Formats: sequence, structure tokens, C-alpha cells
Amino acid sequence: MLGVCYYPEHWNEERWADDARRMRELGISFVRIGEFAWSRLEPSRGNFDFGWLDRAMDVLAAAGLKIVLGTPTATPPKWLVDEYPDILPYDEQGKVRGFGSRRHYTFSSDTWWRESARIVEIIAKRYGEHPGLVGWQTDNEYGCHDTTLSWGAEDLKSFKRWLRLRYQSTEQLNEAWGSVFWSMDVNSFDEVFLPNLTVTEANPATRLDFWRFHSDQVAAYDKMQCDILRKHSPDRWITHNFMGFVSDFDHFKVADNLDLASWDSYPIGFVEKFPFTEDERNRWAETSHPDIASYHHDLYRGVGKGRFWVMEQQPGPVNWAPWNPVPKPGMVRLWTWEALAHGAEVVSYFRWRQAPFAQEQMHAGLNMSGLDELSPGGMEAQQVGEELKAIAALPESGKAQVALVFDYQSYWTTMIQPQGKDFRYEELCFRWYEALRRLGLDIDFVRPGNSLEGYALIVVPCMTEVDVATEAALRKATGQILVGARTGSRDRNFVIPHNLPPGPLGERTGNRVIQVSTLRPGLSDAVAGEVSGAAIRWRETVQTTSNVLAHFANGDPALTENDNMLYLACWADEALLSDVIALVAQKAGLDTIALPDYIRIRRRGNLTFAFNYGTMAWSIPAGVTLVLGRDVLEPQAVSVWTA
Repeated sequence: MLGVCYYPEHWNEERWADDARRMRELGISFVRIGEFAWSRLEPSRGNFDFGWLDRAMDVLAAAGLKIVLGTPTATPPKWLVDEYPDILPYDEQGKVRGFGSRRHYTFSSDTWWRESARIVEIIAKRYGEHPGLVGWQTDNEYGCHDTTLSWGAEDLKSFKRWLRLRYQSTEQLNEAWGSVFWSMDVNSFDEVFLPNLTVTEANPATRLDFWRFHSDQVAAYDKMQCDILRKHSPDRWITHNFMGFVSDFDHFKVADNLDLASWDSYPIGFVEKFPFTEDERNRWAETSHPDIASYHHDLYRGVGKGRFWVMEQQPGPVNWAPWNPVPKPGMVRLWTWEALAHGAEVVSYFRWRQAPFAQEQMHAGLNMSGLDELSPGGMEAQQVGEELKAIAALPESGKAQVALVFDYQSYWTTMIQPQGKDFRYEELCFRWYEALRRLGLDIDFVRPGNSLEGYALIVVPCMTEVDVATEAALRKATGQILVGARTGSRDRNFVIPHNLPPGPLGERTGNRVIQVSTLRPGLSDAVAGEVSGAAIRWRETVQTTSNVLAHFANGDPALTENDNMLYLACWADEALLSDVIALVAQKAGLDTIALPDYIRIRRRGNLTFAFNYGTMAWSIPAGVTLVLGRDVLEPQAVSVWTA
């Protein structure tokens, strides 16, 4: 259940066997290698050096390690960039993003696709049936460093091709884009333009199609690699390591190609990436927020259709955030157990040994820089390895009682037209998730349009376009449903629905949104009724025929109920959101527990796990049988029990 990321090309060959032996002693079973090794595998075109990787794989396999081999396409070598500069991406200002780090390619380049297919096929043929190989990782961290979108000549060429297939004619294109506005009509697909470098805001429908196009490109590129790997490496599984808080492409579509999802967990680094308040950042600086890791575990379990790994687990301080504190003692162990509690099949640490050179030399590993000596995080990984020996195979996670419908396109549309500067789709979903988790509830992330039957509570924080499949899934659902603001506010062409928002859910909710106000920081609108608190950031004026459970200060409906569907007409502050979530959980008949905001619990089969992110101890429920830990949960500790 434990793994590690290893770079044999970084170390003298005489160290490999000892590294492999020490990995096994630490309790590590899986090792990922090779994802950045193109220049060492092919130093110049057609000049291959496979000897070192042949020997490395043999050494690792001989030690009993199971190998996950990465395709090396995240780092095109310099000779390839020099030969084909058209593979390079461009930023939104039209400037080339050059060689010297990683992910320096655009998904739109036909040359890049050809070269990627070439190297993947060569590697798959050579290693596809190696006895130590159990799985593949495609590329590395799609979208990281803002590399999904690109605005170069190759992107424009591929975008035009994508639009021809989607619209068939410029008449349909102009209609879909509302091109009559500001005289934006095009007479041929050759006249199509990139939605950047405009005098003022570019057409939102064009921008949405541009985002859809790039998302489709990522999924198709990944499929190309998967098809090659399956052809030459039968009976090995394939994954991709997604990133936290990267929503620039549809991860569900990419996962359609995969056997399981994986993600790279850097909980403390993500504290700086997420738009927390400064007080929150300071409070969680050395532990991370209690929901960052679990939010992504649940998301990628959903993306992976029930199967996921943590491919990279933070083992200590990282190097890439604005500030990079050392995790409090116990946190590496806690994060590992938390991933397992949420259904991870394997937790793989990044990396085996801290690199003493290059960009990531300040990034911790399980061993200290250049040494064969465990780091503090390595000692905690060793502890988990020992603890796992004492626990039988973990039970299946099973289906949660709560479903959160997560929609990548809603991220794109609200980024394109936020209306209020601080309307952030990911943050909204995270805050709803946080409120659910504070009640001790387990959550499944569900793809739009997938079945919602069997869930007692379904939450849709925001879904700007409610497509036919999602509307049908909501109609069939028998559980309690909570829908948030902006849901159903646009159709597939970024047009306001003819019946006004929430569009397809208008009849179901009994609501019409006739106008919207965005509230700048410091402004709010009080809400009172069966729930209380305030609207912040976003507030809708709703006409309704439904039962009104709470009103804004002027008497307008804030929370409505029609049959099993509630509609919340605002971005709720913490007090209001907590009340609303508690109310719908009660209506759904769920057993909840009011947890301290630093305690989280998760159930996996007959086991209950508890995690303490805070500074105070917490007593676990009486009358349970402990499997791991103590009945008083100390800060940064883990307890596991059966009822």
C-alpha cells in the first residue's frame, strides 16, 4: 500500500541496489520511475541509451518492488525543441514559453503528437512486458503550471479544425457565438480568431469553446498514449497523476482512458494556492487545512470510478509555494492514513531522496539530501509501514450517503464571466464540502449526468449548464437535493435560458432568477428563517412559487423548497452555509456529529478513522474497539476503531 517516486538517473548506479533494499525494509512495495527521462533515453534523435534503465528496472524488480513506468513526454529534450519549435506553447499574451523547465509543449501541435507517439511506442515495446512492470503513468501532471491553454499558431490551426467538426458551417458558428453582437461574424472558418489580445473582453462563447477544445485535446492526447501502451503492454494498468486545484480540463474525460486515477498530494503547498484568508493560512500553515487532502481523495476516487492512488505524497517541506513550512511532527503519517481511509489503493511518496541540485533541491524526500539517512518524514513513512503490517487488508470503501456533483465546465464558465471578482467555482465547492465534512459525513464526487440513485443527499454547489443527462439524473433521484446559485444560468452556447435561470430546473425549483447582485468584500445581505446568516459575494433576486424557508433582509426568497429540491439563491457565509447543510442533512435523515473544526472522520467499511489537525486533544466516542491509536486523539494523531 506504500510507494515512492525514484530517479535512478540522478544517482550513481552502485547505490541502486541498496536503495531498493532499503525501500523494501521501509514497507514500500511500488516505485514510480522514468517520467522525466527522455533526454537520457534518447540523447539525440535516434540515438538511444536504454542500458541504464534496463539495469535499474532489473535491480528494482529483483528487490521485489513493483514498477510504475512513466512516459517521458512531460519534458521534451532540447534537441527536439530545436528541431521542431512549433511544439512550444504560447501564453495568453502571445509570448512563447520556452525550454528550461518542463511541460513546454502545446497539445495542439501535430508534430508533438507524432513525436510523443514515437517515443511512447519505443518505450512500450521495450518495457511493456518486463516482469517487474505492473502499471504505466501517462506523462506527468497535465495542466500544471497553467499549461492546458495555449495561444499560438498551432493552437489556432487546431481550434479551427475542432470548430469545423463541431459546427459544420459558419452560420451555425455565428449563431452559437452570438456573433451579431459587436459585428463579430465570420464568413469562413479561416477567419476564426483566438480569444486573446482583444481591446476589451473577448466573446465568452468563443472563450468557452476554446476551453472545451483544449480540454478535448488533453483527453485525446492521453488516449493516444493509452492506446499505444495497451497494444504493447497487455495486462498492465494505466493511470495519470492529476494535480490539486487544477480544473482547466475535464479530468473525467481523461479518466475514461485510464484504469485508475491518481493525484499528487501536497496539502501544505495547496494552502498557499487556495484563496484562504490570511488567518486561515496562518492557522493551517504547518498542517494544511483539514479538507484539502480529503477533498481531492474523494474527487479522484470519483474521477477514477472508485479506484485511485496518491502518486506523490508530500513528505516534508516543498519548494514551489510562496512560503514552505515544515509539516508538524505526525502530519506525514496522518496524511498517509487519511488517504488510505478515503480509499487510496497506494500512497506513494515524492521522493525517495532529496535532490541536492536543480529546481527541486529544497523539496524534501524520504531521505535527506544526497544521503542514505531517513528524513523526519521518512521516519513517519516507516512508522506507517510498520502499522500496516499489524492491520489486515482494509475493507472496501463502499458508497457514501452524500453526492457532490462536480462540473469542470462550471469552473471554466465562471472564470470566463465571474461577474463578481471573487466568484471562484472551486472555492464554492470546497466550502460546501467543508460544511458537510464538519458534520462527519462521507462524500462521493459524481460526474455530471451520472446516476444519483441511492444517495440520501445530493448537493450541486453550482452547475452553470444543466445538460439533459444531469437534469434526468436529478429528476430520478429520490434523495434530498440542494442546488446552489448560478445553476442553470447558461445553455450550451453560453446564452441565458429563455425561461431565465435556473433554466432546465426552473419548473422543478419553482424559481425564476430575475436579477443578480455581486457583493464586494465588506458587503453582505442578512438571511433569516429556518436558517440564518448572510449572503456574500453573490445574491440573486428570485421569483418563486415554492415554499420559502428563509428570506433576505428585504423579504426576497433566499432558500426555497419544492418537493425534494432546495435552492440557495446566494453565496452563503460560513454561518448560513453551516445552517443550510445541517438542515438538508436532517431532511435527508442522515446521522451527523458536530465535530470541532480541526477534527475529521472517515469511514471505510467497518472501520472509522479520525484525524486531528488542531492543537487540542479530542476524545473518540465511547464503546468502540480501537484498531490503531488511542481513545484520546492528540494533535496530529490518528485513531481507527470499529463500533
